[in-house]
Amino acid sequence: MPTHTLETPDVDLVYDVVGPLPTADGRPPLMMIGQPMDASGFRALGGFFPDRTVITYDPRGGGRSVRKDGQAVQTPQDQARDVHAVIEAVGGGPVEMFASSGGAVVALALVAAFPSDVRVLVAHEPPMNPVLPDAEAAHRARAHYLETYQAKGFGAGMAAFQAMYAWEGEFTEAYFAQPDPDPARFGLPVEDDGSRDHPLLAGWAVAITDYHPDVAALSNGPTRVVIAVGEETGDVYTARTARATARVLGGEATVFPSHHLGFVDGAGRPEEFAARLREVLHAE
Repeated sequence: MPTHTLETPDVDLVYDVVGPLPTADGRPPLMMIGQPMDASGFRALGGFFPDRTVITYDPRGGGRSVRKDGQAVQTPQDQARDVHAVIEAVGGGPVEMFASSGGAVVALALVAAFPSDVRVLVAHEPPMNPVLPDAEAAHRARAHYLETYQAKGFGAGMAAFQAMYAWEGEFTEAYFAQPDPDPARFGLPVEDDGSRDHPLLAGWAVAITDYHPDVAALSNGPTRVVIAVGEETGDVYTARTARATARVLGGEATVFPSHHLGFVDGAGRPEEFAARLREVLHAE
């Protein structure tokens, strides 16, 4: 697949293009983005769109995209500017976009800042604390896994992270009264290796989950915004943030097959997921 590097003052952004540019059928390119997921996470999903020109990229500091600014913190605004730069590099918008998890938050910031970049956005389970009715409790739950990581290392921190993301419903006192999960239960290391540079656990992406969508910009702009939720995600954190985001924007979340990673080969049902994505992109 053709791989390109876009050099900017802050980062060398690496992106892949599968298919012709300009597109052969006159339809916009289909761009797929994640955070912290890089381009490799979209290979299965992209493979189900052989008729489309598919663009993927590695977020700054992830995968092949090397930061030059000496920073580790990730913000949706910085990443939105990065995605905008990639869109400009491939010929300009609008594109159609599927965005997953933290990438869905970035995509919402992109559409607010650069409304002509995206024709249709499918934002799948964006994790944003401020849209939740229990936002303060969600901040507290996040603080716990960040503090656990700093105190006890990767295994304990990731176990606490997974416990938060697997909790059904609001973060009540029953959640906080639980004992910390055993990392071995999740197949995670028990011993602390001393590192404190994990991109999720070190707190570098707090600005992603602290983001509140710009409702006026999203509602008044030209982009059709679809908030998506997995039918198997239940009532855990990312399902709740997806439904809450949809309500904030005046609608309901659109149901997709499988769960948070439903489009990933070996983790979900990518063929069914792709069929649903094609249906939603084509809807008017």
